[in-house]
Amino acid sequence: MAAHRIMIYPRSVDPLHGITLKQIVTELQARFGWEEMAREIPIRCFSKDPSINSSLTFLRRTPWARKQVEDWYVSVFVLKGPLTPGS
Repeated sequence: MAAHRIMIYPRSVDPLHGITLKQIVTELQARFGWEEMAREIPIRCFSKDPSINSSLTFLRRTPWARKQVEDWYVSVFVLKGPLTPGS
C-alpha cells in the first residue's frame, strides 16, 4: 500500500493575494462612487471624467497612487469586512 502525502501550503499573509487591481477599483467605485474616491485619494483619474479603464491605466503606471488605493481597499474591505445589510 502506498502512503499518500498531503501537501499543506501556508496561506499568504498578503491581504491582497488573489485580488486584482480591477476588482479593487470596481469594488471601491461601487461602494463609494467616483466623487468620494477623489476626495479620499485626490488623483485626476478619479475626478476628471473617471472610468474603470482610465483608472487602471493610471494606477498601473503610478506605484505611489496604486499603493494608496490598495491600502484604502484593505482598510475598508479586509480589515473591517464587507458591508452587510443591517450593519
